[in-house]
Amino acid sequence: MGVIASASADEGQWQPHQLPQLKSELKRIGITIPAEKLADLSKHPMSAMVSLGGCSASFVSPDGLIVTNHHCAYGAVQRNSTPEHNYIVNGYLAKTRDAELPGGPNTLVYVTEKVENVTDHVLKGLSASMSGKERHEQVESRIKQLIAECESDKAYRCSVPAFHRGLEYYRIKQLMVRDVRLVYAPADSVGNFGGDIDNYEFPRQAGDFSFLRAYVGKDGRPADPSPDNVPYKSRDFLVVSAEGLKNGDPILLAGYPGRTSRYKLPSEIRFARDVDYPAKVASITADLSVIAASTMGNPAWDVRYASVAKSLNNVLKKTQGLLDGFARKDIAAIKDVQDAEFRRWYKQHGKGGSLLSDLDTAIGNDMASSQQEAAWAEATHSDLLKSARSLYRLSLERQKPDAQREAGYQERDLSFIKARLTRLEQSFVPSVDQARWTAGLNRYAKIDAKNHPHGLDALLPKIDAIPAMYKSTELADTAKRLAWIGKDPEAFRKSNDPFIQLAVRLHDTGMALEDRRKEVDGNLERVIPQYMEAVIAWKKSQGKPVYPDANSTLRVTYGTVGSYTPRDGIVKGPFSTVEGIVEKATNKEPFNAPANLLQAIREKRYGVFKDPVLGTVPVNFLTSADTTGGNSGSAVMNKRGELVGLNFDSTYESITKDWYFDPVITRAIHVDIRYMLWVMKEVDHADNLLKEMTIKYPKK
Repeated sequence: MGVIASASADEGQWQPHQLPQLKSELKRIGITIPAEKLADLSKHPMSAMVSLGGCSASFVSPDGLIVTNHHCAYGAVQRNSTPEHNYIVNGYLAKTRDAELPGGPNTLVYVTEKVENVTDHVLKGLSASMSGKERHEQVESRIKQLIAECESDKAYRCSVPAFHRGLEYYRIKQLMVRDVRLVYAPADSVGNFGGDIDNYEFPRQAGDFSFLRAYVGKDGRPADPSPDNVPYKSRDFLVVSAEGLKNGDPILLAGYPGRTSRYKLPSEIRFARDVDYPAKVASITADLSVIAASTMGNPAWDVRYASVAKSLNNVLKKTQGLLDGFARKDIAAIKDVQDAEFRRWYKQHGKGGSLLSDLDTAIGNDMASSQQEAAWAEATHSDLLKSARSLYRLSLERQKPDAQREAGYQERDLSFIKARLTRLEQSFVPSVDQARWTAGLNRYAKIDAKNHPHGLDALLPKIDAIPAMYKSTELADTAKRLAWIGKDPEAFRKSNDPFIQLAVRLHDTGMALEDRRKEVDGNLERVIPQYMEAVIAWKKSQGKPVYPDANSTLRVTYGTVGSYTPRDGIVKGPFSTVEGIVEKATNKEPFNAPANLLQAIREKRYGVFKDPVLGTVPVNFLTSADTTGGNSGSAVMNKRGELVGLNFDSTYESITKDWYFDPVITRAIHVDIRYMLWVMKEVDHADNLLKEMTIKYPKK
C-alpha cells in the first residue's frame, strides 16, 4: 500500500493542525510564517482561503472579492452568455458593483470556520457483530446527527468527512454564501489559451484566472440573491505580491484537494489500471463524440453543452494520463515492495488476527460492486432520467422523518436538488440527451452480462422506443420538472410520463445496488481503519508523520519553484513567458490570442511586471507542490503568505501522483500573478479591481 507518506521531499497534503509537526521542513525550504499561525483557521492566511465546492479560491479584498481559476468560474460565465453576448468568447468585466452578474444557484462560496475531531462520536461502541450495511447505516446516522446539531444556524453548511479511510472523522463548519456574482473573466482565448491540446502540458501560457464577489444580507449573514445584498466583509484577505518568484523560491499552497488514493493496495491499483480506467476512457470518448455530432452546426446547443464537454474532456485527459503513467512506471510493483515491507513489520508488531485476509476480501467485493455500478451508469446515461429518478427518490424519502432520510435527500439538500434541476435549463437539449442515452444503452449491451445489475435488463426500454419517450415527456420543461418536488409517491406511480414511469420501475433495482454498496462500504469501513492504524504505527516507527488522503477538505502543501526532466535530454520550466503566446498564436482556436494582447507583447509594454531575469512577463510556472483535482484555484503564496499565483493544473507526467508521489517528476502548474496583473492592466483595463486589491509592487 502506498505508504510513503512521509515528510521527505515536498510530498503531503497536510491538515492545517498537522503543520507544527513540520516546522523544521518549512524552515528548511525558507517559509517565514510560523507553523502555529498556519495551523490556526481564524488567522491570516488560512482565514482568507475558501472553497467553491469543487474548486479552491481566496479573498483578495475586504469587500468579498475572490480570485479563482477561469475554469472554476466557467459555469457562471456560461450561464450569463448568449450567442449575442458571448462572455465565454469575449470575456466580461464589471466596471462597477451593480454591473456584476449573478453566478447562479450552483455558484457558492464556503468559508471554513471550525474543524473538530468527532471520531469518538462516530465510532464509539459500534458492535462487532453488525453486518456491513448495519454498520454503515449506524455511522451515517451518527454523522447526520452531528451535522444537524451543527446546522441549527442555517447560515452554515457542515460535513463530517472520514480521514485515513475511516480511522478519524472531523466535523467541518462552513459559512455558505449563496449570492455570488461574476466580476471579471478574461476572454476564453486568454483564460483557456491552448485549450485541451495544452491541458496537462508544459510549457503552456494559460491565463486561468477569474474574479467573483461574495454578497450577504445587510445583517452580514448569508442570504438568497437579492439586489439589496451587500458585499461580504472578509475577515482577512491576501495581499498580492507583484514581486513574483524565481527558480528555487519556496511556496505554500492552500486549498481543497478532491481525492487521492495514496494508501490503496497493489490489487486496487491493478483493478484501476486494467479494468476501471480503460472502461472509463472508452465510455467518455464515445460520449464526447456523441455530444459533438449532435450539437454540430448549432451554436446555441454548443454553448449549452460547452461546460459539460469541458469537464468530460478534463476527466478524460486525466484518466488517460493515469493509464499512461501506469504504463511508464509500474506503480503496482513499487507498492508490492512497500506492501511486503509493511506485512513483514505487521507480522512482528501487529495485533495479528485475520486483518490482512479480511482486507483482501473487502477489497475484492468493492471491485465487483464497482463494475456493476459502472454498467448501471451506462444504462441510465440520460439527464432527464437522472432528474426523474432523483424526483421519485425525493418523494419516497420525504415520507420518513428528516433524520432517517438518505443523505442527499434531507431538507438541507432541497436547495441543491432545485439548483441541479434548474441548471439543466442551461445545459440540456432533448435531442442531444436522447443521442447520449441511446449510445449509453448500446454500450451497456456490450458489457459482460455478469456485470449487469440483477434484473436490470428486463426493465430497460428498447432502443426504438426511446424517441417516443422524448416526444411525450414534460420533464424537459423546467417549470414542470420543478413542479414534481413535493408530490407524493402515489402521484409518481400514477403518472403517464414515460420518464417518471421508468424511474418508478427502476427504483427497486437501483436500491438493491445501493444496499449492496452499503454492505461493501460498511465492511471496508470496519477493516481499512484497522489497517491504517497499523500503517501509521509502522511509519511512526520510522519517525515519519503521515498525512491523510485528500477528501475535499482544507489542506496545505509546500514546495519550491523548479524545472523537471520528463525524458532524456529535455528540461522543462520552471517558467513560460508571453513570448510563447506569440510563438503559438495561429489565430485559430485554441491558439487565438486577442489582438490587443499580441500587440502589447510585440510592443513590449511590460512595465513593472517584467521579470528581471527573464526580461519579459512570466505566464505560468512549475513547483514541486503536492496537488490534485479540487486544488484548481488554490492560492500559491510566497514565504510571507502573499499571493504570487494560482494553481490550475499538473504536468502530464505527474498525473499518477494521485496514487504515488514521485518527487523527481511531479510538478504542479500555476498561473503567475504578474501575468494576471499585466492582462488586467494592459489588455482588459480592469483598473477598478487593481485599485481594490492591496498590491505590493517590486521596489524600483
